[in-house]
Amino acid sequence: MNTSALPSMADHALLIGRIWQPKTGPVVVAVTPQHVHDLSALALTCSDLLEQDQVAEKVRQGLASGQAKALGSTPAILANSNETTRDPSQAWFMAPCDLQAVKAAGVTFVASMLERVIEEQARGDASRAEAVRQAVVAVIGDNLRSVKPGSPESAQLKEVLLAQGMWSQYLEVGIGPDAEIFTKAQAMSAVGPGAQVGIHPASQWNNPEPEIVLAANSRGEVVGATMGNDVNLRDFEGRSALLLGKAKDNNASCAIGPFIRLFDEHFSIDDVRQCELTLQVQGPEGFVMQGSSALGQISRDPLDLVAQAMGKYHQYPDGMMLFLGTMFAPTQDRHGPGQGFTHVVGDRVSVSTPLLGTLVNHVTTSDQAPPWTYGVSALMRDLARR
Repeated sequence: MNTSALPSMADHALLIGRIWQPKTGPVVVAVTPQHVHDLSALALTCSDLLEQDQVAEKVRQGLASGQAKALGSTPAILANSNETTRDPSQAWFMAPCDLQAVKAAGVTFVASMLERVIEEQARGDASRAEAVRQAVVAVIGDNLRSVKPGSPESAQLKEVLLAQGMWSQYLEVGIGPDAEIFTKAQAMSAVGPGAQVGIHPASQWNNPEPEIVLAANSRGEVVGATMGNDVNLRDFEGRSALLLGKAKDNNASCAIGPFIRLFDEHFSIDDVRQCELTLQVQGPEGFVMQGSSALGQISRDPLDLVAQAMGKYHQYPDGMMLFLGTMFAPTQDRHGPGQGFTHVVGDRVSVSTPLLGTLVNHVTTSDQAPPWTYGVSALMRDLARR
């Protein structure tokens, strides 16, 4: 890994992250193209940092005053973040969040909504997917983007589809009044840039999901954004939506990073609304797949999704990281005609956008990825020692 992990015009971006220091544990840092700077004088956790009023200005002042002391070279720490070649005696980047709940919004794009319906109709069998796809599009069409979720028009469409026997639980959350919000991973379990991401070893049909991830504090204020890979098991969820937890939350199945970019005069929620993520999968056998996901085509506004995830009905005292969903649902055949796409061990997955940088991870199985052992209690012990 190198400085391509950084956004374009990185000198104008206020980036925060976390590094693992072998002698002290996680440290919250500000990241510039040259150095990482210790933000411990401002906050000992990312969650606490984002709780502060005018956090971007405070980070900027800490950098300008020298209060945030340099801990090391950004290129060197990025290089050491590759999990397969890492020197454990040196620092590396972790997922930039810590105590925040890790939530995700599903079925927020028409393309992925149709693919969820197809998974359901195919009962998780990848070999049946193309025939089902043609049948579903013939009835539903692919122009649902014009339907506003929760509108009178969406209610009318529901009645039509019910009459045709084509209504689905995925259409319910895709164009109905209530968004799908679920827990993607436990706090502290997300992996960061350079780490391996895990797929369940029993899965035969799975894919990456490149997404924008919003960072919200406990007051529901969105203060920054980053990227994520919401690794998904299409066969498990296709067999039953009640297997969503098993399809989504496995060891190393949630990657977030490389950094949280704070909102300031150079970057705002309006920039997020216009983001276009690009995805590349490079397989060990030479297979290459590319795709994209444009936030401009999302069915629900990002701030509406935040409001549905937290508020007077549901609080997160340590804040929340919210995956916004993806329009990317790969159908490119990999192992033969009609078989579609699925991961193989050794895939290199990169998610990028000029505003946020590049998140790179390699695919393994969840039982072979390093076990998650460093949780909240371990963090509290390390902070107490510090």
